[in-house]
Amino acid sequence: MIKHRDETDHLQDGPDSDLKRMLDHTIEHFRAIVEGSDDAIISKTLEGIVTSWNPGATRLFGYSADEMVGQKIDVLLPPDRKVEEQFILERIAQGELIDHFETVRMCKDHSLVQVSVTISPIRNSQGAIVGASKIARNITLQKQAQAQLKLIANVFTSTSEGILIAGADGLIIEVNGAFSKITGFTAGELIGQDPQKFFRSGPQGPSAFRTMRGELARTGEWKGEIWSRRKDGQPYSVLLTVTRTSGRDGTINNYVAVFSDITSLRLQQEQLEYRAHYDALTSLPNRLLLSDRLQQSMINCRRNNTMLAVLYMDLDGFKNINDSHGHAAGDELLIATTKKMKSVLREGDTLARIGGDEFVAVLTGLRNSEDCNLLLDRFLEIYARPFPGNGIELSVTASIGVTLYPNDEGDMDQLIRHADYAMYEAKSTGKNRYVMFDALQDAVIKNRIAMQLRIDLALDRNEFVLHYQPKINMRTGAVVGLEALIRWPRPDNELLPPGSFLPLIENHAIGERLDAWVLETVLHQMDVWRLGGLTVPVSINVGARFFQSGKFTSTLSRLLTRFAQLHPENIDIEILETSALKDIEAIQHVMRECHALGIHFSIDDFGTGYSTLTYLKKLAASTLKIDQSFVRDILVDGGDLSIVKGVIGLANAFNLNVIAEGVESHELGIRLILLGCEQGQGNAIARAMPSAQIPAWIKHWTTAPAWIDAGR
Repeated sequence: MIKHRDETDHLQDGPDSDLKRMLDHTIEHFRAIVEGSDDAIISKTLEGIVTSWNPGATRLFGYSADEMVGQKIDVLLPPDRKVEEQFILERIAQGELIDHFETVRMCKDHSLVQVSVTISPIRNSQGAIVGASKIARNITLQKQAQAQLKLIANVFTSTSEGILIAGADGLIIEVNGAFSKITGFTAGELIGQDPQKFFRSGPQGPSAFRTMRGELARTGEWKGEIWSRRKDGQPYSVLLTVTRTSGRDGTINNYVAVFSDITSLRLQQEQLEYRAHYDALTSLPNRLLLSDRLQQSMINCRRNNTMLAVLYMDLDGFKNINDSHGHAAGDELLIATTKKMKSVLREGDTLARIGGDEFVAVLTGLRNSEDCNLLLDRFLEIYARPFPGNGIELSVTASIGVTLYPNDEGDMDQLIRHADYAMYEAKSTGKNRYVMFDALQDAVIKNRIAMQLRIDLALDRNEFVLHYQPKINMRTGAVVGLEALIRWPRPDNELLPPGSFLPLIENHAIGERLDAWVLETVLHQMDVWRLGGLTVPVSINVGARFFQSGKFTSTLSRLLTRFAQLHPENIDIEILETSALKDIEAIQHVMRECHALGIHFSIDDFGTGYSTLTYLKKLAASTLKIDQSFVRDILVDGGDLSIVKGVIGLANAFNLNVIAEGVESHELGIRLILLGCEQGQGNAIARAMPSAQIPAWIKHWTTAPAWIDAGR
């Protein structure tokens, strides 16, 4: 019940009784309205003392009428709102009406409630303002709803996701700014239109929209990726979610589509997929894509009863171009080579790059091996033509290994491996050619690979040893040096000579390892001899691959620092004439670097490589070694004698030392001395021997008297 002071009790029965009854009726009527109102209806004095408090006020604020009537109303004001009461009372005292003033009040349990307040002045019979009547309405839920609507509106307008709302008929009724930004269409162009019109020209086709409609009808939701085109025609991709909203009776109200622009992500993914399957430099398929295409081609061969060829191609001399002209020139050459090779290929053939200068081609639809040979000849022909590059012409050839399927019944990996074996054979037998794979060749190559692995293991196990063969002046008997020669002890106590295993690792990384081991072992042995009082020049054979690897000079320099007491002029590097002629410019560059360290050079097996005088001048060696194949028959073969005379003459003309290999008899020694070649090595002098025997041999060595007499 509302509590207030009753001001009609003074009326008595009499002439005014009807008026009193009417007044009582009116008061009861208003009392019922006040008590039944959901709003808080409160009256107070100008001092803020509560004079009435209805049930609505109790429900809103938690205080009962007994607790509030006669109390100051400021108990409802939060601490930060205390000043509001004074402001309100001042305005009421001036006769003003405060209409729908929104504020916050504190309930009995100290919770806060948002209210809309209307406050009116209360006047007495003389018209004086004696208090205030206050109606407070709880607007907390309304404010929360407004905040939520504002948040939703803010999300709708501010989100980067495109949002489209369509009616039950499927036509667009609203879009946000992100939708327009992504598609390029304005809201005016979109509203009232079918959404499918703006997801057009995508690779998914009409079937995607039929699937979408079916899923919406069945589950009320569809998710997926859609490709389309913007208003300007540019393609884009979105991740789309479409949701159906329905009323309680199941009738469709709206369709809401939300999508994110994933074009950059999709393009990045496509780029990554491209990189995973294609070579970055030449745009050719890589090994991964090659495997897929080869497997499919093998299936087609079986189905169509045809043949295919796998070609493994390696460019000859490509490393020299990189070293001499730079990697940019090398890249340019690879691109030009790719274009020329593609010009030979037919529709259905595949060309892939699987390494630096290694390519694999799959030729399909062949009727017989002759078809393949014709294409192979064309490949060799295009390689033979010079390639223009950066103002210069670059020339390379190719070594090609070939295997034919189904003659070769290997699987996909075996076909590539067999073609690789055949390519290696083509390179080993002279380059600029192709070699067909066969089973016998496979056995040979597998044996070579097994031996290479065994040699590599022997290096790890330190199985190799060095023997040293003396080089002497036959006329004076002076020891002019030693040549380090590698040997491989076997379990049966046999010593394998270098010719039985070094050819297996020529131009192989294992050969580089072995050469580096020989170089370090020789310098260590020279240092041991030095500590024992013996200083003697030693010749070291170095393969072309290690010599031109870019690591030779730095390795030698590091070893000279390690064995700092050695004299570099006592180190003689022997390089084969045949190796030097393959890349004279690269050899010359390394020789200049080593000359700066004080190192000497000998040209080994001179006369076997068809040197010109220009090459001999460029190589700048200090010694020529006449190959033993010419020396051993000079007593009976006039041709060999002429060659030896010519080499000695060249050495004298270029002021070079000359030494003959293969001095196997005293008669050979005499003949060489008479020809002007006093230095020699061979079994008539001494066989190669372990390092421990060298000091004693040198101490007791004397030359043959016949050689002394020949030199007089």
